[in-house]
Amino acid sequence: MPTVIQVSNLSKTYGSGFRALSDINLEIRRGEIFALLGPNGAGKTTLISTICGIVNPSEGKVTVNGHDIVTDYRAARSMIGLVPQELTTDAFESVWATVSFSRGLFGKPKNPAHIEKVLKALSLWNKKDNKIMTLSGGMKRRVLIAKALAHEPEILFLDEPTAGVDVELRRDMWNLVRELRSNGVTIILTTHYIEEAEEMADRIGVINKGEIKLVEEKAELMRKLGQKKLTLQLEHTLDAVPAALASYDMALSADGHELTYTYDSHDEPGRIIALLRHVDEAGVRFKDLQTTQSSLEDIFVSLVRENT
Repeated sequence: MPTVIQVSNLSKTYGSGFRALSDINLEIRRGEIFALLGPNGAGKTTLISTICGIVNPSEGKVTVNGHDIVTDYRAARSMIGLVPQELTTDAFESVWATVSFSRGLFGKPKNPAHIEKVLKALSLWNKKDNKIMTLSGGMKRRVLIAKALAHEPEILFLDEPTAGVDVELRRDMWNLVRELRSNGVTIILTTHYIEEAEEMADRIGVINKGEIKLVEEKAELMRKLGQKKLTLQLEHTLDAVPAALASYDMALSADGHELTYTYDSHDEPGRIIALLRHVDEAGVRFKDLQTTQSSLEDIFVSLVRENT
């Protein structure tokens, strides 16, 4: 897929001397869902705010579909919709008025049919005449998304889009994001919900202390960094791992009821067969076995810990 956003040697240092971003290089592909993961204070919001032209970079360059965010700001910004983390809306305006106004800010002609389509897609149509102040937190977040979509952007940034919303609403938003992507919209989201990235993203970026630590296809990331565990539930408790199994570096549970072998997901299958044979030869009997694979959360925690 062609690149739609190009970030080159981007850094941001605030007046206090705090360096929020350090030499960021990143490419976002047209039509993908890109998830940016990182702990609090990692630089996620600063990065997307800089790309969107809200924060001025100290060094480096960002282009959006070839338009420089500084020298060609208007063209670059017109392609972008941003859903901020904070619930900032005009409390006394109606849903219809505030979403329509957002479209006008970008110089777009009135298009009631488009506004209606957006509000219906976000289950806001029956709230169109309600004042923002009367809505629940989840509904207000939907309004923010509607505002971001009002001018028909090609790129949508979602900064913690489902923070503080219930599980049902989160699922609705996931479905909406998938639908937008199917219509050609590029989606970049920051999230604290690891399952959100695992469920939706095509690629994952990990940022920590203002530096991009990794960018990878989700499936490839999990293949390369994911681990599997083979757990044997024993018929009889053990006091220690038998010496004959020492080369496998197996772990015995505290109660002596389980033996666990951790291995890379790309290890040769033959090694598991050999392990089970050696378990049998060592006289260890088990009544059940199960395998589990590392989640994206396990991988993320491990990456951040390595770079702390």
